[in-house]
Amino acid sequence: MKKCTLFILICFLLISSAFSQYPNVKLGEQNVPNEPSIAFSMKNPSVMVAGANMASVYYSSDAGSGWTAGSLSSSLGVWGDPCIISDTNGIFYYFHLNINSSSPWYDRIVCQRSTDDGHTWTDGTSFGSNGTKTQEKEWAVCDPLTNNLYVTWTQSDADGSSNPLDSSNIHFSRSVDGGLSWSNPARVNQVAGHCIADGYGVQGSAPTVGPNGEIYVTWASPLGIMFSKSTNQGNSWPSGNVTVASLPVGWGCLVPGVERATGLPAIACDRSQGQNRGNIYINWSDQRNGSSDADIWFSKSTDGGITWSDMKRVNNDPPGKQNFFSWMTVDQVTGYIYFVFYDRRNYSDQNTDVYMAVSKDGGASFYNFKVSQSPFIPNASLFLGDYNSIYAHNNVIRPIWTRMSNDSLSIWTATVNGLTLGVGEEVSAEPSALLQNYPNPIRSFTNFAYEVYQPSFVSLRIYDMLGKEVAVIFTNKFHQPGQYIERVSADKMKLAPGVYFYALIYRDKVEKRKMVMD
Repeated sequence: MKKCTLFILICFLLISSAFSQYPNVKLGEQNVPNEPSIAFSMKNPSVMVAGANMASVYYSSDAGSGWTAGSLSSSLGVWGDPCIISDTNGIFYYFHLNINSSSPWYDRIVCQRSTDDGHTWTDGTSFGSNGTKTQEKEWAVCDPLTNNLYVTWTQSDADGSSNPLDSSNIHFSRSVDGGLSWSNPARVNQVAGHCIADGYGVQGSAPTVGPNGEIYVTWASPLGIMFSKSTNQGNSWPSGNVTVASLPVGWGCLVPGVERATGLPAIACDRSQGQNRGNIYINWSDQRNGSSDADIWFSKSTDGGITWSDMKRVNNDPPGKQNFFSWMTVDQVTGYIYFVFYDRRNYSDQNTDVYMAVSKDGGASFYNFKVSQSPFIPNASLFLGDYNSIYAHNNVIRPIWTRMSNDSLSIWTATVNGLTLGVGEEVSAEPSALLQNYPNPIRSFTNFAYEVYQPSFVSLRIYDMLGKEVAVIFTNKFHQPGQYIERVSADKMKLAPGVYFYALIYRDKVEKRKMVMD
């Protein structure tokens, strides 16, 4: 009987694990793509558009299950650093650098728009041109209250110059007519950087908007991760900038197998109707803990950017592994914060997974999970890009990343559902292993089976599909190493018929499995 029971448990575990992966979907591999950006239509979120270096475009009408790939062209030139956004009318905007036949190669920012869900694009408009200065690494956002478009980028006097008289600065421009025209550029930062791309220039600016149309901007600088805001649609910027966190070794990371691993910041503001409405979040990566330990960091402001919390580590693996190329977004329906990043926690070599993290409590805690179906090994001789991206709306989450295989690059996403996040997920066996409950579906009782490999305080709790705790089986119960079966009656759980998941919580880790109440 014991062998039969064990066989049933193993079968349940294998069935559960079969559904643990988040389906990975390849968008394309033409033109050696990297630096992907993705956005959902604000009018119809099942319509998605993505872009990648140098001029790749992808569009989907089925929430990212299938994609059509194409190429962008413009008489102004197309030279990478793609950023895709949408407005509330469902118009998509593709921002990128231009290219000239003479120096500097990229001397302005270009915006092309699509009114047919990414199938075709206008020739585009441009802004930022200023003689011989270079204009690069733009990022954009749309204010859903007004459909105003806001863009920030880096202007360099002479890209790569070591002349101390040359500098780099963050500039801002806006459009109030759907990208047809643009305001004169305004400088956002107070302290300039130099022009050498070694982690100490000003670079990687990104804007977001607040609930009342505030414009918030972050960037990396010699002073650290910086922040500024405008409360009048960018007409003016304060004379002082706020330092969110220091960058003791700069914003560049040294990751084996990667030509350059920038730790440039991402920014998002909670505009949902939840309890964290108005919170501003910034995340980045750096190697303050050593060249073999790149980490993903997070800070938040609850007072409009005046003060910032102490930084928190988003990746929850033990120290000593490389975690890099992070990006962040907020689901404006749920208020949940989502991150995507490369991660080497599972290997002692250059094998690289793609991980996500989610915070459902305004950045107080982070749950990590792997979304790539298999690792890849990057090659430093092939440029992997400077960033990845992620977008979320109403529990539909789509990370997007570059994958390298046999010295070939491709762009991928994963179909992640926030309602079932973590359910049935394969997890590490240390320090315990949670098996599938039986019987399942549950009528009069069920057995929760698990193993503990190290002395641990363990909790067993039940949640509904929205992540709300609905029952507690036990909390902080000390376990010696061994096998355990907790028999629980349906009357004790007091749950209505439906789908739930139960979680075994130990040492700040969580294992989850799905169950059905009949």
